[in-house]
Amino acid sequence: MNHSPPAIYTLTGNLLAERTLEFSAWSAGQTQRALRETFQVGGKGINVSKMLHRLGTPTTALGFTGGATGAECAAWLARQKFTSQLFPTGLPTRTGLVVRGGSQPETTFLGPDAAPDATAIRACADYLDARPRGQVLALCGSFPGWTTPEFDPLRAALGRWLRHGPVAADTYGPPLAWCASQPFALVKINATELRTLSPSEPPAASVSTLIRSAAARGPVPRWVVTDGASPVWFQEGAGEPASLTPPRVQEVSPTGSGDVLFACVLDALFRRHATLAEAVVQALPYAAANAAHAGVADFPLP
Repeated sequence: MNHSPPAIYTLTGNLLAERTLEFSAWSAGQTQRALRETFQVGGKGINVSKMLHRLGTPTTALGFTGGATGAECAAWLARQKFTSQLFPTGLPTRTGLVVRGGSQPETTFLGPDAAPDATAIRACADYLDARPRGQVLALCGSFPGWTTPEFDPLRAALGRWLRHGPVAADTYGPPLAWCASQPFALVKINATELRTLSPSEPPAASVSTLIRSAAARGPVPRWVVTDGASPVWFQEGAGEPASLTPPRVQEVSPTGSGDVLFACVLDALFRRHATLAEAVVQALPYAAANAAHAGVADFPLP
């Protein structure tokens, strides 16, 4: 019998072909000339898998790619020796531009969402059905078109996965409401997204109240809620919500810090069998270190 720790699969519903332009200084309304240009593949699941890889955790990143931008993403992932499985779709992969440098805050521009087509969704569902039992799956980011019938095969495949392995989610919008109603092992979101799950609560309701409300309404046993540099809240089982304050750092770029935290929590829970409180304690220094450096999961490990 195989007793090796499970691999963690990440599924990104809205991959990003992302360019970063770095300037010594820039301002709106003028022609700018960048000092450097870099390309990377973005999206929550990619960031999570990148951090998992750095932790030494076996991981495979799943996503949908289309058009010339999708081909560029596939080529970049291959050059990085990134273990991935991509499902071709009709629409081009969305683009993104990160502008960084000078006294201006880092600014990200995102292109229109690109919903995968029915063929790509079916291929993804078939791939999930063929995975070994006992593996971990993480749904990451937005899933354009989630409420359409085209996503029925994927929702059905997730239901089958839940019978033999844990599923976690860091998503928002319609997928979040669906995930919160399923027996997922973990939901990690930010405070703004948490409020969408409890529209009847007063606007001034505390995060602890909102977590308690969300946990009482559905079958999800673990919740993690981030809010930038503010305390990270969490609840496990029937326990009370608790919070921990991230280490203070000189912030360079907050991009991807929540994804880094999610990756570290997944690794601690499902490969190291930690409690949720232990997992959050272990994850916070990594998320803070990410915020203190440019890029995602590119910092020296604590």
